[in-house]
Order: sequence, then C-alpha cells, then structure tokens
Amino acid sequence: MQQSGTRPARADAIRNRTKILEAARQQITVHGPNVGMDQIANAAGVAVGTLYRHFPTKNDLVAAVINAFVSEVADRAEAANDRVAQGSSAFSELAGLLGEIVQACANNHAVKAAAVALNADVDDSWDVQRARVALQLLIEGSQADHAVRDDLSIGDFYLLVSNAPIDEPPEVLQRWVDLTLFGFAGKTAR
Repeated sequence: MQQSGTRPARADAIRNRTKILEAARQQITVHGPNVGMDQIANAAGVAVGTLYRHFPTKNDLVAAVINAFVSEVADRAEAANDRVAQGSSAFSELAGLLGEIVQACANNHAVKAAAVALNADVDDSWDVQRARVALQLLIEGSQADHAVRDDLSIGDFYLLVSNAPIDEPPEVLQRWVDLTLFGFAGKTAR
C-alpha cells in the first residue's frame, strides 16, 4: 500500500539521476571540483533545471557522488566477509579490499577531489554503516588470526586509504598497498 503524498520515482527520473551522477563523477575527475553545474548537466544530456531538481546545490551533488562510491565499498566489503564465512582468510580479503579501494579511488578522482575541495561530507547513511561494520569484521577476523596488529582500528584503515597516492602510476600504488599491509601486520612498538 502506498502512503498518501508519495509516489514511486518515474523511470525517466531514475535514468536522469543516474546520468547526472555519472556525468558529475566524470566531469569532476577531468576538470576538478570547480566544474560548473551547467557543464555537468550538458555532459549528462539533461537541462540544468533537471539537474537542480535532483540536486539543489553542488554540495548535494558531490555528496551523492561520494555516497555512491561508499555504497560500492560497502558491497565489496560485505562480499569479502561472505568469502571469509566460506573459508577465505580474513587478512587476504582485507588486503584484497584495500587494493580494490585504492584502485577505485585512483580511477575515481572525483570522490577525493570533490570531498576535499568542497568539504562535502558523506552522511551517516545506511551504506556508511554497512561499510564500517563489514570493514570492522574483516579487521577483527584478521586480528583473531594474528595476521594484523592488535591495535589496528577502522580509523587507521580510513586514514591510510584517504592518504593513498592515487595520482601515481599503478606500480607506485601497488607498492603503497604493500607497505600499508606491512604496517597492518607490524608489531606494536613497546
């Protein structure tokens, strides 16, 4: 039963929103976070008014781009936990996920550039919570296997990912991932 005053989104509205988000990601990657809303609308093939109906401000649009990325991370982290439940090593899954996230960030400059330049925060959405829970489970599983430091936290994971050298060539990114994993596994200095 549908509630009074609400109606399902029309198929064309869903398509337009998807096109706008993809165009925003591409345009911010190519032109930086100061790209104009009219340029994003043009790249999406929609009128500027359509863009503003979906995203009243640029910060709203940037937050939606970032939230879409967080949703992908949550999906990947949950899939990694599913593989752990089937017998895969938690550390192997954590290491693989770190590499996937860094590579995704390298291919999606819009997420980092826009968030920093426009100070757009990811809200504490369901996807943020899903990602946090799934990553925490991987860390705890790795700690239980004595594969990572006992004091490794999800905050450490986020800090390291947010400082990945995403503008570097793939071999530098892989070295950064390897060094980060070595740091995850290192013993606490006493």
